Amino acid sequence: MSGANEEGEIDGLGMNARVKEFLFPSRTAPARATTQATHVRDRKYNGSTKAMAAAYGVTPRTVERWIAGTRKPVKHADRLQRDATDVQTTPRGRERRAREMEARGDRSGVGARVGRANTFQIRGSDAVRARDVYLDLTGAQVAALARATEESEVQHIIKQALADYFNGGSVYGGFSADDFDFDINDVDYSGA
Repeated sequence: MSGANEEGEIDGLGMNARVKEFLFPSRTAPARATTQATHVRDRKYNGSTKAMAAAYGVTPRTVERWIAGTRKPVKHADRLQRDATDVQTTPRGRERRAREMEARGDRSGVGARVGRANTFQIRGSDAVRARDVYLDLTGAQVAALARATEESEVQHIIKQALADYFNGGSVYGGFSADDFDFDINDVDYSGA
């Protein structure tokens, strides 16, 4: 997976966090690490400093220092920001936004630019070339993005949207989501 560090985590904000910030602009993660750490501990780990410390591979004292502001989570800053963005949206809020998007049908008004999407092989010959692809997402696809909780779910939704785009809808082509790959850090959303 491109954009992943040695622990297999995605560098930067992460695709799922960018989706959440786009779909829920009023629910952007706090900018300060102290507030991010507090929100993550309280909302993701039910207030358990010990559980958060175990998940991050640090001591409970380190988490307490992040919250107090006496230490910065330098090594874990990207993950903390992704988690803080994720906990800003509640399951009820995600479901409400998903139903709103589903009601829009085939024309959701949301687009995605997938940068450097690698295309497919045709009858054994390489037709692989990286290029930007502009997608008009359906209401169902945007609803699925709103409901997604994992990076892999968001990646599969975008891959399926690429397959639909190259298939010309569900009638032509025969491409599947597995036929495509793209840079996980190079997807932008527009509209709403």
